[in-house]
Amino acid sequence: MDRADRDKLISLSCVQLAAAIRERRATCVASMEAVLERAGAVQSRLYCFLRIDADAALAAAHLADREIARGYVRGPLHGVPMAHKDMYYRSGVVSSCGSKILRDTPAPATAKVLEHLDAAGAIQFGVLNMAEFAMGPTGHNWHYGHCRNPWDPERITGGSSSGSGAAVAARAAFAALGSDTGGSVRLPAAFCGLAGVRPTHGRVSVANILPLCPSLDTVGPLTRTVEDAAVVLGVIAPGFVVDLEKPIAGLRIGRPRQLFYDGCDPEITAAMEVSLEVFAA
Repeated sequence: MDRADRDKLISLSCVQLAAAIRERRATCVASMEAVLERAGAVQSRLYCFLRIDADAALAAAHLADREIARGYVRGPLHGVPMAHKDMYYRSGVVSSCGSKILRDTPAPATAKVLEHLDAAGAIQFGVLNMAEFAMGPTGHNWHYGHCRNPWDPERITGGSSSGSGAAVAARAAFAALGSDTGGSVRLPAAFCGLAGVRPTHGRVSVANILPLCPSLDTVGPLTRTVEDAAVVLGVIAPGFVVDLEKPIAGLRIGRPRQLFYDGCDPEITAAMEVSLEVFAA
């Protein structure tokens, strides 16, 4: 595959890539090779990955292509390469949670959300950098290296899902799971220019992931498009995609008149007002 074809592949959204694979306009192996090459190219500059499992991912991609060849599609994300914040446990595999304390401890069970993504056909090819134990709004990691913003490596990614934000924005992963207890999906999404959703607490299973504050912990996706976010949420918490095509006429959007604006930078306040005008239109 030449450079132009690989660039075209990694520019696709999850939904677009999954459709191309189902329609045999792209292969799972070519898609995985393209994203692995991209991940390798950006890693030394962005430090977004803690581990890349290339051999296992390519083997899984070959299997996914064989399934497509015999007409079997696992689900809406069949063959789509993804990487996730290194706090989603997979049985027998180490999840560091961004800390050296857990770097040699295999997980006892697999996270429920990973089981859902596996069943939908997504292929995990690596784990992503994060603030240690998911505590840190900047996304810095003093053990494994500070993750960098792909739009400007001198700037922070937001955290604690720093690697998830950076990898997806850099086109080094088609989507990634983050976690949000106090902003850890929303901050990287805002800082890296992505779609990110913190679902209602309890809507998505937090079984077998790093617990930070069980009364507040949530699991949410970081994706390139809102449509991708809806599809990933539809996999890990069924019911979101059915409303995606509904008209927005009559939709009401609420906003606090304090809180968002208390001590807010004037430039951010102005940007908020402009965004509200867009929504109103």
